[in-house]
Amino acid sequence: MFSKNKNNPPLDSEQREQYQYARARVKQKKRLMRHFILFLAGSVILIIINPVLGIGKDFFIKDWFIWAILIWALLFCVHLLNVFILNKFMGKDWEDRQLEKLKAKQEARIAELKKQATKEATVEEIKKNETQPPISPE
Repeated sequence: MFSKNKNNPPLDSEQREQYQYARARVKQKKRLMRHFILFLAGSVILIIINPVLGIGKDFFIKDWFIWAILIWALLFCVHLLNVFILNKFMGKDWEDRQLEKLKAKQEARIAELKKQATKEATVEEIKKNETQPPISPE
């Protein structure tokens, strides 16, 4: 009655994997949204600092805050591309395909090594049998 243990069925590995992937995607999007909010707030602060308060007027680049905002916008665009576009090309399916390719290469290499080891073992047995003197019946 007061048990913390609910009768929830355990998740199978595929459901757990899907859950973990969904959780990671939500985390990526959450970080992107935080970056966007920080970008907007930072841009407003930079605009207030230079033109309104006059801080940095004697800086060696005129209107330096514009360049700072443009560079930050470029970094935000890279983050945006990484979350929404590159993740589709190099997302979970891509990882799975790459893992399968690597597994296949490893299995092929292991099979080749086993074949080579068997061949060497048979050659050694033949040499061993040739060098042993014949057993004479007594």
